[in-house]
Amino acid sequence: MSRFAFPFPSRPMLVLLGVLLIAANLRAPVTGIAPLLELIQSDLALSSTAAGLLTAMPLFIFAVVSLLAASLARALGLFRSLFLAAALILAGVAIRVLGGTIALFMGMALLAVGIAIANVLLPSLVKQQFPQRIAFVTSLYVLVMGVVAAFNSAVAVPLADLAGQSWRWSSSAIGLVALASVLVWFTQLGADRSAGQAAGAAGKAAASVWCLPLAWYITLYMGLNSVAYYMIATWLPAMLVSHGFDADRAGQIHGLMQLCSAVPGLVLLPLLNRLKDQRPVAFAGAALQTLTMVGFLILPSWSLLWSLLFGFGSGSVFIVALSLIGLRSTSTSQAASLSGMAQCVGYLLAACGPPAIGGLHDLFGNWGWALGLCLLVTLGMVCAGVLAARPAPVQKKSV
Repeated sequence: MSRFAFPFPSRPMLVLLGVLLIAANLRAPVTGIAPLLELIQSDLALSSTAAGLLTAMPLFIFAVVSLLAASLARALGLFRSLFLAAALILAGVAIRVLGGTIALFMGMALLAVGIAIANVLLPSLVKQQFPQRIAFVTSLYVLVMGVVAAFNSAVAVPLADLAGQSWRWSSSAIGLVALASVLVWFTQLGADRSAGQAAGAAGKAAASVWCLPLAWYITLYMGLNSVAYYMIATWLPAMLVSHGFDADRAGQIHGLMQLCSAVPGLVLLPLLNRLKDQRPVAFAGAALQTLTMVGFLILPSWSLLWSLLFGFGSGSVFIVALSLIGLRSTSTSQAASLSGMAQCVGYLLAACGPPAIGGLHDLFGNWGWALGLCLLVTLGMVCAGVLAARPAPVQKKSV
């Protein structure tokens, strides 16, 4: 080997770059809309109901498309499917700023389809391309996803102000990352084998994964984490204001919570690959969220601390759950099927969570019962995590 030769094969490094670029688009295009909602409502004369639908619609799309992503990968191949996902995200980001209300909703729907496909297939790709570094690569791309989402939300309003209160300019900025993702995945279109080669094994995995107890434990662990995250992310500012925080401070704490959800990537990067038993970290992330619910209930004046700890715990569980999909599945196709199952159930539950605690608040006039529901969700997450993280492959039908 020449002493000037690059120490890593070029294609794996390019694939890793593609993973990180598409991960940067998995949350930011959706969460970055929230700070701009008032500007969007003013520009397009949207009602509060329509604005609420705009933020809820992606969750339902995620749930439906998650069931179809594994079949898409079997038909097209993993790399071509991820290129399609990146292209849909870019198209959605562009279309939503080019017209009126119809274009806004159409763009959000397209990018939600792309995000759902990528969400499901990334764990499968990581298992295929980085089988010895599943936890490391998973932690790395979740870290990138969280950091980019937090940064995008933080700069959304300042960018709009620079452009004369233009939400269109601000929300299109993430399109630069989406474009880079498309360009990288375009170079990998020829990387797939014949799409039909693994169809038989993949079809069997897709049909059977819903019958496996360990698959359900992983699904519930990931799903209950999604429920807790979206319940708190949706209502935290309102809860903080009701406890005496001013609106600006509540917004800052909300942003810090999202940023903290990315921090576990730094902690878990060197740790997960070395663990033969992931139960301690699976338990710790869920238990930390349980602690924060108790904290919100009995010491609301410490909400800054509870918010930061909740973000850290939620991010930790998300990384562990994604890692378990790769570590416990027995094939690339089974990983895709399990990822689709977990994310379908998770997003369906997540879509129901915010209305549930909002209804409890309206019914009882305080946040006590609503936080009690959150506490039950996190306790269920603790139990599911301990069962999901046992060192056994998904195909073993043990309980």
